[in-house]
Order: sequence, then C-alpha cells, then structure tokens
Amino acid sequence: MTGDPGVGASATERRFLRTRLKPARHGVSQQEVDDHIMHAFNDLCRRSLDDIKAQGRYRTFTPLVKQADKFPVYHREHEGRVQEVTVWSSNDYLAMGTSEITIQAAIAAAHEMGAGAGGTRNISGTNPLHDALEAELAALHGKQAALLFTSGYVSNQAALGTILNSLPDWHVFSDEKNHNSMIVGMRAAANAKRQIFRHNDMEHLEELLAAAPTGTPKLIAFESVYSMDGDIAPIGAICDLAQKYGAMTYLDEVHAVGMYGPTGGGVSERDDVAHRVDIIEGTLAKGFGVHGGYITGNTEIVDFLRSTAAGFIFTTALPPMVVAAALASIRHLRSDPTRRIQLFERADTLKRKLDEAQLPRMQSESHIVPVFVGDAALCRDISARLLDEFGIYATPINYPTVPKGAERLRLTATPKHTDEMIDRLVEALQIVLPPSECKSRLYRPQPAWTGAGG
Repeated sequence: MTGDPGVGASATERRFLRTRLKPARHGVSQQEVDDHIMHAFNDLCRRSLDDIKAQGRYRTFTPLVKQADKFPVYHREHEGRVQEVTVWSSNDYLAMGTSEITIQAAIAAAHEMGAGAGGTRNISGTNPLHDALEAELAALHGKQAALLFTSGYVSNQAALGTILNSLPDWHVFSDEKNHNSMIVGMRAAANAKRQIFRHNDMEHLEELLAAAPTGTPKLIAFESVYSMDGDIAPIGAICDLAQKYGAMTYLDEVHAVGMYGPTGGGVSERDDVAHRVDIIEGTLAKGFGVHGGYITGNTEIVDFLRSTAAGFIFTTALPPMVVAAALASIRHLRSDPTRRIQLFERADTLKRKLDEAQLPRMQSESHIVPVFVGDAALCRDISARLLDEFGIYATPINYPTVPKGAERLRLTATPKHTDEMIDRLVEALQIVLPPSECKSRLYRPQPAWTGAGG
C-alpha cells in the first residue's frame, strides 16, 4: 500500500512539544523537569490521537481466528457467540498459508529445530535452510544471489537506505504510489536527491532522468503491482529509460510473487524482463503464505547488503520452521500453476459479478479488486455493516493509505472463495452501498496523491 504521510505529530504539535520542553527555571528539581517532559509528551499523544479520531483515521483491529481447514472462513467472538466470517481482504492470495504443504513443512522443522532461530544470521542463527531458501529465491528471479530479511517492510527499508547511503550523490526516482517501506528507506539517505514521478508516467520519469546530472549514480524505485489500485507498472518501459540514462532499477514485486509468471516469479517474469531489473525485492508473506522478505540481485550487491545493511545484521534470523514452510511453498508454486490459474479465474468472476450488479468497481489489471466508496465515514460504516450483518470482512481503506475522497473497500479473491461466497458478497454490497452516491463519486476526477513516493 502507499505511504502514510499523515501519521505522527503535525508541525504545530512538534512546536508545541518543543515549547513545553524548554530548560526548566533555576531551582527546579530534576524530578520536576522529568515530570514536566512526560506530561508534555502525554499531552502531545492525547492531542494527536484526538486529531486522528476527528479525521476518521483512528485504527481499530478486529480479532479474527483463521481456520486452516475452512479458509477463507474465520471465526470471531461477537456478542458472546462465535461468528463465522468470510474474509475478503486476506493477503494470503493463493491460500498457501493454510496448505498442508506449508503446514507440514513447518511442523517437521519445528520438531527438529525448535520454534526460533536463536540468534542473528552472524551469531548461530544461520541454518542450512536459510541458505537453501536464498538459493531458491535467486533462481526464482534469475539472479545470482538473494538475501532474507525479517519482513518485506524491512527488506525495502534496509536495502534502499543502505544503497542510497553508499555514495554521496545518488539521485533516486520514486513512483508517487510507492509503499511506505520504500519511502522510509529512501528518506534514510540524507544526501540522496529524491525525485517523485507521477504514477506510471513514463514521460515524467524521462523528464526527471534527463534533467539529472550525467555521471551521477541513479536509481529508479517502483512496484510491479500497486496494492491499493491494483494496477501494474510498465516494467519494460522503465528498464528502457534506465538503460538510456544509466540508472539502476529497484523493483518491489511484493504483490506479484507466487502469482504472476510461469513459475511465480512475478510480473517481471511474466513480461520476460526480470533479467533487465537490477534488484528485485519480494515477500514470503503474501503469495507464498508464510512470513519474511528478501532481495535478489547480483552477487556484489547482495554481498554488500549482507555485510552492511543494519536491518539484516542486527536482528534475529527467521525461525527455521518459517523458512522450511516458505521453501516448501515456493518449490510447490514453481512447479504447479494450478493455484495461479484458480486465483485469476476467481478474481475475474468477482469482477464480472460486481459489474453485472452495477457496483462501483474501480478498474484493475490485477487480482486486487477495489470497490469505490469516496467517503471515510461511509467506508467504515459499510465495512462494519458487512461484518456485523452479513459475516463478511472487507477492510475499509481510508486516508492516509489513499487520498481523501478516494476511500474504498479492497477485495481479494483466493482459489478458496466459492461462487456462493462471491454471490453473497455481491448481494450484501448491493444492500449496504448507496449505489447512486458512490457511482457519482467514482466518475468525478480523483484527487492527485502527492503525499507518497519519496
């Protein structure tokens, strides 16, 4: 998803806090100073949370119990009873998280090696399974090497931050809808010049590249499948521009690995351009259904990150049981396309039935199916009604994840969603969505999203 530029204290709140933290008067005890600081910070927290709640951005979480044998059906405790809930917002896109293939691999590894890694990769935490998984990921993307991280967020943050701090004059070109993890990584490089290009706009990207000084290191950072809109980057065209202007390419395939391409290598494999991308980043937590992140590239880049990226060096390694499950999942999906085929058949069926019902589906090239609402309070209310009245979980996506006025429900079908589940969802949406109001908003020009990208 896109970055969260609105999270945290505003400039006014930060000025307020600095005012409250001015040096104490002569004769005031250290305890009084400490109490004053804590009171000022607590006050800032309250004011920030009040603002977040007033803007409809306060985050609440619905505890759900995933049912491995009934996915995508979950259980939740509601009004003193157990309610069955059909989840339409899972990132376990291929249902590999509940597959016996991954479950049994995790169980076997846990029995043999325990629940945790017991150390960093450098201090007793590297298991032969880590090496095997990194080799498998490198092969998946046609690269020389791969490196595991504890999450996809960390892999982006650590890799981009480390690369862009390696030289003093990097120029990085970032798609405006890049994920927050990429944005944070780029912002960690204080000396890098960051430029944001309009989403998937090749003319704008070329304009920025052409204006950059010759002889300076350049990096284009972008995603293959954008998680909130479901659209897809023109990877080949970006690689053409990178070659023309001497730039490296950094591609986030988080919402594509496992699902696109003949063996699940992502959109870059599907489009036969993976060999043209310098660094491909991905996750083990979505299409592969487990947990963790990774980057792939040539031996020099990967070894450099292995030796210098703090987000890799100073954290406990992924547990062997997680690595074993991911390895089993990847090997299965590389050799068997059945779940990929089923995923896209289910997604196409969902899109068709939403369109037949004249519901405000946003156009999407991918398996991600956004349904437009256009109002934060209405979006939350619709999601709550779906859950409480129909046992359907569809996450509301509001600002700052998307621009104000572009609020939507984000739906993802999986191979396990049945025709009956799709029909029930469509029928429920026809009841809870005010069609004329949402459709009128859908066809208005949507606000530009300038808060992300870098």
